[in-house]
Amino acid sequence: MNATTNGWLATGIAVLLAYLLGSIPFAIVVSRVAGLADPRSFGSGNPGATNVLRGGNRNAAVATLLLDALKGWLAVWLAIEWSFRFGIDDTGVAAVAVAVFVGHCYPLFFGFKGGKGVATAVGILFALQWWLGLATATTWLVIVFFLRYSSLAAMVAAVFAPFYYALLVGFDAYAAAIAITSTMIVYRHRRNIANLLAGKEPRVGARTAVRPRS
Repeated sequence: MNATTNGWLATGIAVLLAYLLGSIPFAIVVSRVAGLADPRSFGSGNPGATNVLRGGNRNAAVATLLLDALKGWLAVWLAIEWSFRFGIDDTGVAAVAVAVFVGHCYPLFFGFKGGKGVATAVGILFALQWWLGLATATTWLVIVFFLRYSSLAAMVAAVFAPFYYALLVGFDAYAAAIAITSTMIVYRHRRNIANLLAGKEPRVGARTAVRPRS
């Protein structure tokens, strides 16, 4: 096989592995290890750090947040590190970024019903450009601090991320990947948008009644 064929093959394998890594639902894994209720059984039903926090266990929520971010960062970082050796170009790295994000949102292991991808997206941004991850995370923190709505903060940060990148770098394959993940984040928050408009969206720190584990 020539170098181009090898590059496409390596990219395909990297994309598949990234999707499988993204499919690991750390909210569910952490909750089970900690003996907590399945996060899909209360609150928003979303298997993510914010809903784990609504269950009242801050440590489990932090662990979920960090692990979800780590899998996004790791998939992209490995793709970048191995890009020269295996012929994975920037478009391939961008595809890996989208794949690990899609894996989190539509996990193979749980009927393609996953989280909203915010933490995983932040991990991806840190792997692509550390300053982009920092700027986006700071945007999220500012909105949460002043308004106390995690969903609103996630959507605002998602909208700003591609603009930050385009402003300082320009439009390339990475910009396209960022735009895709940002659009998906907003789309997956459509129920939260309705709740925000109706004044029914819970604020950060509000606990939710948790059903016992079956």
